[in-house]
Amino acid sequence: MKTRLVEAAAWEGHAETETIQLAERLAHWAEPGTVLALDGDLGAGKTRFSQAFAAALGVPGIVNSPTFTIIKEYEGQSMPFYHMDVYRLSIEEADDLGLDDYFFGQGVTIVEWASLIEELLPPDRLHVQLIHLGGQSRRYELMGIGGRNAQFVKELAEEKRSRHGEEQV
Repeated sequence: MKTRLVEAAAWEGHAETETIQLAERLAHWAEPGTVLALDGDLGAGKTRFSQAFAAALGVPGIVNSPTFTIIKEYEGQSMPFYHMDVYRLSIEEADDLGLDDYFFGQGVTIVEWASLIEELLPPDRLHVQLIHLGGQSRRYELMGIGGRNAQFVKELAEEKRSRHGEEQV
């Protein structure tokens, strides 16, 4: 069995701008085939994160949560953006959607409620957990799985540590 490189980092933010900055940073790092597995309770900021990510990719117009449409496709300036919300799907229903066409396609994918279909996600991905701490405060937990994703999380953790001295996980 092949071992995958995994790196994790966590920190707290106390303004919506920090969620936006994280999304923008990830959008600039993303390349075709990047999969962001996004989780968090209702109201944690998943849709706001996705909107900021899309804007940073150059997606014009309004980006809403695809709660009932399941998958929305957008054209960004540099690549397509695939936005998924799998909250209402069973594993079987999700498997029937042909998600691999998106995961391994020419765009970048955000999957909201990704932990519900974890067994269908590609082995290399970046997991982003948003935890609402009250008001505008959030805890950001990132886990990079696979070489490029793990390296990004490691570099981000080192940057946070050197700039803010914040506790890392």
